[in-house]
Amino acid sequence: MSNKILPNDPCWCGSGKKYKKCHRRFDIETEAYRKQGYTIFPPKLLKSAQDIEGIRAAGVITRGILNMLETEVKEGISTEKIDNLVREYTFDHGAIPAPLNYKGFPKSCCTSINECVCHGIPDENRILQNGDIVNIDITSILNGFYADSSRMYSIGDISENAQKIITVAKECLDIGIEQIKPYTRLNNIGDAIEPHAQKHGYSIVRDLCGHGVGKEFHEEPEVVHYAQARRKGVLMVPGMVFTIEPMVNEGSYSCDFLNDGWTVLTADRKLSAQWEHTLVVTETGYEILT
Repeated sequence: MSNKILPNDPCWCGSGKKYKKCHRRFDIETEAYRKQGYTIFPPKLLKSAQDIEGIRAAGVITRGILNMLETEVKEGISTEKIDNLVREYTFDHGAIPAPLNYKGFPKSCCTSINECVCHGIPDENRILQNGDIVNIDITSILNGFYADSSRMYSIGDISENAQKIITVAKECLDIGIEQIKPYTRLNNIGDAIEPHAQKHGYSIVRDLCGHGVGKEFHEEPEVVHYAQARRKGVLMVPGMVFTIEPMVNEGSYSCDFLNDGWTVLTADRKLSAQWEHTLVVTETGYEILT
C-alpha cells in the first residue's frame, strides 16, 4: 500500500492527515514483519480513535452491569432474574444487550454455572445454590459499538477447589493481558496463559477462543489461549481491538456442546472458570476498555 501512496497524499485510513504523518511508518514496519512470515491484520479492520472512544463508552455500561451484579448475584436468585436485571440496566442506559436474539440466542446475557464453560442460557428454574460459581458474560452495544466482558461470582460458601480455579482463571486473564505489545505475536497470549494454568493442574479450552470486537459482536482476529510456540501468526498492531477470555477447566479441556445450540459443558463435568476483557493495542502497550 505504501508504494502506491505519495507521502503528501491523504492517508488511506481516512484520518484526513497526510500519509507521511499518519500510517506511512506503520506500513513500512508491517511490511518488514510480513516478509518475516507474520500475518498482518487487515488495516480496514483497525479501529480509529473515534471508534475506540465509542467502544470505551460501551465498556462503561458493560462494566457497570457487572459491578451492579456484585450485590445482586446471591443464593436463591434465578438466572432468569439476573437476565432481567441485565436487560433493564442496559436499556436504562441507552444501550442494547448484544446477546439478545443474536443468532437466535433468547436472553440478554450468558450465565454459566459450575461445569458450564460458557453460553449458559438464563432460566427461571435455575436457582443459584450455596457453593455454586457462575460466570456472567455481558456485551453491550452503544451507538453501534460493542464491548464484551465477563466475571466470576461466588455463591455463599464455595469449596477450596472452586476458589482456586476462580483465582487461577483471573491470573490467566491478567497474564494474557500483560503480553499485549505492538509489533509482537498475538500468539504470545496463549503461550503465556497455558503454562500458568498447567502449573496449577488445569487445562485451557481449545474449542473456543477470544475474538475481535468493536463494530460487530465477533470480528477478526481469533485469540487462542493455549500455546502455539512455533507459529508466528498474527502481528499485534496499534488499533486492534479484541477480547482475552481464557476458559480454564479443572479436568480435561474437552467440551460437550449441547443440543440447544449454545450451552457448552466440560466433557468430564468438572468445574470451569473464565474472566474476560475487551482491550485495544496502543502505540505503547494496551488499554482495557471494559
